[in-house]
Amino acid sequence: MSLAFALDQVMQRGWEPIELPAPVAIDALPTPALVLDEAAFKRNLQRMQSFQDAHAMGVRPHAKTHKCPIVAKRQLDNGAVSVCAAKLSEAAALVAAGVDDVLITSPIVTPAKLELLAELATRASGLKIVVDSDLGLNGLLESGARLGVLVDIDVAMGRTGTRDPESVLRLADTAAQSDALEFLGVQHYAGHVMHVAGFDARKTASLELWSGLEATLDGLAKHGLEASIVTGGGTGTYNIDCDVPFVTDLQVGSYIFMDHEYRLIGGETSEFFDDFEVSLTVLTTVISEPVPGRAVTVDGGFKVFASDTVDPQPMDLAGAKFRFGGDEHGILILDKGVQQPLLGGVQRFLTPHCDPTVNLHDHYWVEDEDGMVRSVWPVTARGCSW
Repeated sequence: MSLAFALDQVMQRGWEPIELPAPVAIDALPTPALVLDEAAFKRNLQRMQSFQDAHAMGVRPHAKTHKCPIVAKRQLDNGAVSVCAAKLSEAAALVAAGVDDVLITSPIVTPAKLELLAELATRASGLKIVVDSDLGLNGLLESGARLGVLVDIDVAMGRTGTRDPESVLRLADTAAQSDALEFLGVQHYAGHVMHVAGFDARKTASLELWSGLEATLDGLAKHGLEASIVTGGGTGTYNIDCDVPFVTDLQVGSYIFMDHEYRLIGGETSEFFDDFEVSLTVLTTVISEPVPGRAVTVDGGFKVFASDTVDPQPMDLAGAKFRFGGDEHGILILDKGVQQPLLGGVQRFLTPHCDPTVNLHDHYWVEDEDGMVRSVWPVTARGCSW
């Protein structure tokens, strides 16, 4: 009952753009504000799609990055073959908005969630899910769900997926023999490779892991089990995995926004990974001057920025360093000689890690090319972690 209630609540969330009564200037937004530069966002969409089209590679973007049906629809309209969702609730938010083709990239094993998955599959003919255990697959069969199945294969990451070739074959064969399920292929996601520093090192690591999948695919083919989908990869290896012949599509995500973690991994020919533009930023306001000339405080802390390894990157003050000042505050440490920011002035930041940062906000303030905001896009799947 509790999960059914939760599913119903997610599917009733608003997702359509909200037009503002009048345009709002960026520096008049209520801060902290998650700001999306729509023009840069569009260029990122087009660049990724054009690049993969030229390499005969499909794009299956991951909605865990943006949690927004509007963005998912833009990606599909731009040529994506499908979209991904990390969890059942995230998929439900997309399906409720009319996104029919969704791959859930994490296994589900509990009976209650499997029942909800079966219900969701009646509303989306293109729903798919990965499996990596007999428990999960048998649960799917018992639930009566009618949907596509991919076997999740773990080559090295140690998060989800199976490394046992016999298990891969057994799971694929059981799904293929089912009247309700359709075996579609395999997922291999090496998320830890996405942020390997240095293009050459990243290329070596990614291609080595993909090569380890060939024997498994050959084993499936010998048993008459065709993997029509071989999906994985991500933004960090978009221009590496595109040349792997048996891969059908890439689960790119952060390319639409970019963040500081990704910029630091380095590009193929540049110090920074700048293949895509920064389209997502967080706007804050300077609210205090605890050490005049040396430090200022902004109204954004742990409740505004999510960080794994790096801090938010100041974009308006050269040489300034950010450090967290708690839940509500961030502190900018200024280089000697840097002009003191005005109290009450705005400061913009590059997000440290875009996916979990987005999950802290209710909506995107969509910035037009003239610097004005005329609409907001709901982060519909915010908090959809089950």
